[in-house]
Amino acid sequence: MNERAPTGRAHTGRQATPGPSGGAPRLSRLPLRQLAAASVGNAAEWYDWYAYSFLAVYFADRVFPEGSGTSLVPLLSAFAVFAVGFFMRPVGGLLMGALADRRGRRAALTVTILLMGGGSLLVGLTPTYAATGVLAPVVLVVARLVQGLSVGGEFAASTTFLVESAGPGRRGLFSSFQYVSTTCGQLLASGIAALLAHVLPDSHMSTWGWRVPFLFGAVIALVGFWIRRGAVETREAADGATRPGLFEALRHHPRASLLICGITAGGTIAYYTWTTYLPTYATVEAGFDKGDALTVGTLSLAFFAVLQPLGGMLSDRVGRKPPLITFAVGFAVLAVPLLHLISSAFWSLLLVQCAGMVLLTGYTAVAAAVNAEVFPARVRAAGIGFPYSLTVALFGGTAPYVGTWFGEAGHAGWFPWYVAVLCLLSAAVYVRLPETAHRPLDR
Repeated sequence: MNERAPTGRAHTGRQATPGPSGGAPRLSRLPLRQLAAASVGNAAEWYDWYAYSFLAVYFADRVFPEGSGTSLVPLLSAFAVFAVGFFMRPVGGLLMGALADRRGRRAALTVTILLMGGGSLLVGLTPTYAATGVLAPVVLVVARLVQGLSVGGEFAASTTFLVESAGPGRRGLFSSFQYVSTTCGQLLASGIAALLAHVLPDSHMSTWGWRVPFLFGAVIALVGFWIRRGAVETREAADGATRPGLFEALRHHPRASLLICGITAGGTIAYYTWTTYLPTYATVEAGFDKGDALTVGTLSLAFFAVLQPLGGMLSDRVGRKPPLITFAVGFAVLAVPLLHLISSAFWSLLLVQCAGMVLLTGYTAVAAAVNAEVFPARVRAAGIGFPYSLTVALFGGTAPYVGTWFGEAGHAGWFPWYVAVLCLLSAAVYVRLPETAHRPLDR
């Protein structure tokens, strides 16, 4: 079913430039506004989300009690809560995706960022285990559940919003800003964490320093909310008779839903390993300095952000499949040797992380476009949101926990093979994937 994507009026009180019929505004004349609305808010969302992972090594033993015999128990518990937050993402993808399909993309985007800001504030105010006992981890779990709900809906809504805002032949470029903004948020989280780690002694970081980034995150979420209120809607709310059902995408498009899972599995494990878990992996497995690990993560993320638009533009020219296949085969072959190259030397981690970022761009720069091109406009947000978030929860969100668990069990070398196998499975999906780069997007 082909539908025009009517657009709404910005909350600024000014109407966007009308099209030839004098009605709907031309989104092609508003690229910077649309990119800013999606990107700034998305960066704020992901800053809040990633701050947890970067700072877990500092607050883990403040919120969780140590188990007898090993100091890794608090860190395992912290990463388990990180994974729990991911398991709210499918719920968020389904509910917020349905909201985006029924009420419009902008409505969902404003709700998700408010949820994320509230969750970040709650993390920053989490009491210690010594002061409140079991209440401390309970508060942390609740905060991460709220954030998981938000992030699950964020990807669905912002992906559809970005791709629907793109002009002809620019969907790959626009979709790359999903990970440009995600990376900028992660970069900000990593940068602030690294700065605090170098400025404050470990004792201060463990007592109060780790709270500062979360409280700051609540503030920038409000800024993102304000910017998003000025966005131009890419798809107006459906009336009661035509609103899609909550599970309509799953019922009517089961193959597309499974395809999203296959596309995402290898990409999400590689992404969360290289952009989130690698500093902790280097610290635990190679004795890398905590502060230096965060610095390397910050430098490599800046490099990664620059690569994204280049990868998106390339996919608009050569198609989506070549970069995806290059990414998956590259990681299947190189994940094990790259992770084994990490030593306590600064340059070893930097080179390994940057090399992985180059390969990873083959997935991240085009993932939003590929996902959006799989589903029709009517159920696009919910159709993407649930299977994508479920796959990320199963493989991406558990990556830090699985890696730490392998290390505690004395089998740290198994984790690189785990990454390689999942990437190989996604490579098989990419080979059979229909090319969608040059097809018109269903409106």
